[in-house]
Amino acid sequence: MKLIHLTQITRIYAICLAVLLSFLLGLTAEAQNAQINGSLRDDLNEAVIYASVALHSSADSSLVKVAITNEDGAFKITDLAQGNYFVKASYVGLADLELRDILLAEGENKELGVLQFESGATELSEVTVTTSRALVEVKPDRTVFNVQGTINSAGEDALALMKKAPSVTVDNNDNISVLGRTGVRIFVDGKVLPLSGNDLSAYLQNLPAEQIDRIDIITNPGAKYEAQGNAGIIDIRLKRDESHGTNGSLSASVSQGRESRYNLSGTMNYRNKAMNVFGSLGYGDRGGFNDMLFESYQYTFFLDEINNSTFNSTNLNYRVGTDFFIDKKQTIGFLLGGSIDTRDNDSENIIEISDEPDFTAIDSVLFASNTANHDGGNYTINVNYRYDIAKDKSFNLDLDYGAYNNSSNRVSPNRYYRTSNEEELLSERINVIDPETDIDIYTAKADYEQPLAGGKVGIGAKLSRVISDNTFLFYNQIEGVNIRDDGRSNNFKYNESVYAAYLSFSRPINRHWSFSSGVRLEQTDAEGTLTPFDPSLTEPPVIQNYLSVFPNLGLTWTPKPIHSFNLAIGRRINRPDYSVLNPFENRLSELSYEKGNPRLQAEIVNNIELGWTYQYRYNFKLGYSRTEDQITRLIAPDGDGSKAGFITWANLADQTVISGNISAPMQFGRHWNAFFNFSSSYIDNQADYGNGQVVDVQAFTYSIYSQHTFPLAWQVRGEVSGYYSGPGVWGGVFEYESSWSLNLGLQRKFLNDQANVKLAVNDIFYESYWEGFSNFAGLESYGSGRNDTRRVSLSASYNFGNQKVKSRKRKTGLEEESKRVGK
Repeated sequence: MKLIHLTQITRIYAICLAVLLSFLLGLTAEAQNAQINGSLRDDLNEAVIYASVALHSSADSSLVKVAITNEDGAFKITDLAQGNYFVKASYVGLADLELRDILLAEGENKELGVLQFESGATELSEVTVTTSRALVEVKPDRTVFNVQGTINSAGEDALALMKKAPSVTVDNNDNISVLGRTGVRIFVDGKVLPLSGNDLSAYLQNLPAEQIDRIDIITNPGAKYEAQGNAGIIDIRLKRDESHGTNGSLSASVSQGRESRYNLSGTMNYRNKAMNVFGSLGYGDRGGFNDMLFESYQYTFFLDEINNSTFNSTNLNYRVGTDFFIDKKQTIGFLLGGSIDTRDNDSENIIEISDEPDFTAIDSVLFASNTANHDGGNYTINVNYRYDIAKDKSFNLDLDYGAYNNSSNRVSPNRYYRTSNEEELLSERINVIDPETDIDIYTAKADYEQPLAGGKVGIGAKLSRVISDNTFLFYNQIEGVNIRDDGRSNNFKYNESVYAAYLSFSRPINRHWSFSSGVRLEQTDAEGTLTPFDPSLTEPPVIQNYLSVFPNLGLTWTPKPIHSFNLAIGRRINRPDYSVLNPFENRLSELSYEKGNPRLQAEIVNNIELGWTYQYRYNFKLGYSRTEDQITRLIAPDGDGSKAGFITWANLADQTVISGNISAPMQFGRHWNAFFNFSSSYIDNQADYGNGQVVDVQAFTYSIYSQHTFPLAWQVRGEVSGYYSGPGVWGGVFEYESSWSLNLGLQRKFLNDQANVKLAVNDIFYESYWEGFSNFAGLESYGSGRNDTRRVSLSASYNFGNQKVKSRKRKTGLEEESKRVGK
């Protein structure tokens, strides 16, 4: 396949930006004699230097002038005509401020006074203060990707949004990594999502962007967080209105690529001084495809493989909850959420098999036309109690239960022909596969915080128990009758209990220095029991009992308000789960399949991160991590002389990752806002499994994401965004080539900004495919693939109800931890 070079990407961006720049430079403003003055301060009452202050006309929201604050945080906007205006002040890392209904008389010198970026911190009788959020916010403990800050999110799903989030990459098997590290832990609304592998991918693909408010990326969590997840935590926060009165929203989207997709969703919220009731309901229908090519040299054979698959899935998701405000300090809440989904998949796997000496004469051709029907569902229940005892003193209790079920029926005929024209049938085997997985997860968590010695101390405990029951039934179909193959059928039970306790302490040392520290203890008791239907294949259970200690330390140095340096050191764990432990064969055909490894060990990683924030907006991060017993994905032959190849999981001896990330918002002229994110990592994988099976792979990879927004005619906003991903390595040995994507979007708001319409065209040049190669244990494989990424999407949303002062809300899990760390 043809590859595009970075210089070509640069040229494309340069052309787009040059056109926009010409447009911006052609705009002029009429000079008058009135002016507006003011100054900006942050939540620590420090002057905000070099902040952007934009003045808009209230009549049509058009931009009039832009000013930049000086070293005292002051700004002045001069040469203005009389009229009604609003001011928008922005600085990355702080919430935007909008000051509306500024009435300016001819020749008037309007003083706005001192404005602070915290809501409610400024009292102005002549203006109304509201807030909005930047695309990316960098907070002390996390990076926040605000989904509604990008027009090109229209018609997307949660997995597609991950590819746009800073520091996050998604490989060809939908495995998610952060800063080059795998083993990320996925949460939804602060609650762990106990899915992995294909089940996790399917869940994220059925979660539409229209229901997502933001994505929190926490690369080095503190002691309050569970230690599971080498790469940290990604927390998907769903939309939820917290205003008084009755409020709600309706949204719809339709997307067309080679296959079509649509989503419908609605939310409703009622809040008063005594209670809050909220709920949401969504339905989606999603089609897609995945085309892959592989050329593999395996021992004395050459296999030329084509695998084309199409799917259609439906998803119904719901959420309903209520919070009761017992008094001003106590809140008790209940939440029920879940989803029901179906998925139909058809795939055609064709493998031409050739032999030595020249691999040109076709020996036989395997045709495997598979059909699969999948049904799944889940529900979670949460009870939360919060007691705000006094200032900075609180107690929080969470009780959770979740149930997840996935089942499928797959028919896999394997027919060998003499030629690729399906002439002269040599042999035929038809297999029917029925896997089913049931997961129950129980969690109890308590957290207590209070001031101590000029800082804040936190203690807490958590008990979690996961019970997974996996049944794999394998049948040989003979003359239309399914006969169970007991040698390939099994039941795999995996039970895991984790008992955890933590202690944390944070405080300022002086005006410029502060620190946070903590330690977490986790006792893990896990047992995996494989029960084959053939008793002669029975193996002893795998039992693991161990105590792990996870210390963490953070230092922050702020020599000046515009400079902030942060050092974070931590230790984390990644325990294998049911999807990588169960050794059943997930087949594309007899010659291509995937299976787990019940002997996997937990991996331990030590992380060091150094960050620098400059002028509240430019963020730089360097990271170093070393992982022992890294769990990784390998492609290998199935025994000596076999034609079959499979994907499995194994522990590397160690993995070293050196990473870097730069995020920078910029403004060019009055109308053009841009965001740039650059991520890079150097990965070194090492392992020796004996018999010449050695992993010795080093790779440097990088990715660039950029988004540009600007106003067009008729109150329409435009957006140009895209990414370029350089070569790198997936899993342990698969080295991939570069890929890129360019997206365009338009947005128009109506009815006093209550209605919002977005039009997006994604992957215009269709260059986000993947290709690469691997060489391990006698299997040399070259592969490529693409899916339904080039799409045109249209979405519309409408918000209705009262928009009044927000009441207090309950804070649970990760959200409360963000509040604590940010102080």
